[in-house]
Amino acid sequence: MDADPLLAQVAVRGEISNYKLYPSGHHYFTLKDESSALKCVLFKGNAFKLRFRPENGMKVIAMGKVSVYPRDGAYQLYCTALAMDGVGDLYAAFEQLKKKLAAQGLFDPSHKKPLPKYPGTIGIITSSAGAAVHDMLRILRKRYPLSHVRLLPVRVQGAEAPGEIAAAIRYANHYHLANLLIVGRGGGSIEDLWAFNDEQVAYAIYHSEIPVISAVGHEPDVTISDYVADLRAATPSNAAELAVPDQDALRQNLDAMSNAMVSSLSRPVKSARQHLQILSASQALQSPTGYLEQRRQCVELLKNRLLAAQNQNLTRSRQRYIAVTAKLDAMSPLKVLTRGYSMAQTERGEVVRSVSQVSIGERIRIRLSDGSLSATVMNKEEGK
Repeated sequence: MDADPLLAQVAVRGEISNYKLYPSGHHYFTLKDESSALKCVLFKGNAFKLRFRPENGMKVIAMGKVSVYPRDGAYQLYCTALAMDGVGDLYAAFEQLKKKLAAQGLFDPSHKKPLPKYPGTIGIITSSAGAAVHDMLRILRKRYPLSHVRLLPVRVQGAEAPGEIAAAIRYANHYHLANLLIVGRGGGSIEDLWAFNDEQVAYAIYHSEIPVISAVGHEPDVTISDYVADLRAATPSNAAELAVPDQDALRQNLDAMSNAMVSSLSRPVKSARQHLQILSASQALQSPTGYLEQRRQCVELLKNRLLAAQNQNLTRSRQRYIAVTAKLDAMSPLKVLTRGYSMAQTERGEVVRSVSQVSIGERIRIRLSDGSLSATVMNKEEGK
């Protein structure tokens, strides 16, 4: 079988089952379909090339040679490569890592740190040779020249890139090199951007005490670092725009606040000036003696009004007194006496209205208009 060239390089499609990863690093599994099964082995050396971890139930295409395992006398497929059936290896690896990191909480929004509003120093972790860094520097210089920019050059593709990117993030945190980090690169294929789908880069971003903006590729490109970072930018240029405020907008805001402050201060000053003008136009300040004369005239006027009111009140009271006196005089019994009548009173001063009030021999007093008489009752005679 080893000598048969037709069995030296074959591709077999099937579903993985009985998958086992041994401590030696070798992968053992079975490929099966509805009617058959084939034992397979993927040795450690070839397994390093995998971009995803095989799982039971996964449909794959296994490439390799068919040979016999002498100990068991059974033929099996010695795999040299493994690919997802219908899905690219990189996509499968991306989805697997995404699922793993999400389960560990690396994408949790509660872990996202707010970006500084006015960053003093911005660290850019990217390739120093790419166009992306020049675009970011140009935009940062234009929008907010107050920020100091530190470039931490790294490789952004290739096998060494993930380690360099993660190390640069840790280095910036250890030495507190910046208030904000931008990690990314310009556009490219999924293979070019794969360094930002690496697990060690994801952990470095997650553990960074400095807020991180992920700016990888173009807007449709999404990497693991975008999910972990505190903020995802569509492009490196967009990351520079998100990192700092616009100096023109800041100037407009400062002008508006300055105008508001001037207006707030000028209003009370203007009001006080108007009040001062009113006071300065006052007669009391222009001529104190004139003011006193004016007050004297007011007092004189008030005095005259009080006297007039008092006289008017006395006149009304006098008139009321005369009227009441006339009424009392008209009703007085003494007034009747002037017409020839008299009034009899007992010694106790009671007016005698009936003969039954006195007894024979009792002394009474008779009052006339010009004096009074004392008399003794000699006789009583009742009549109708």
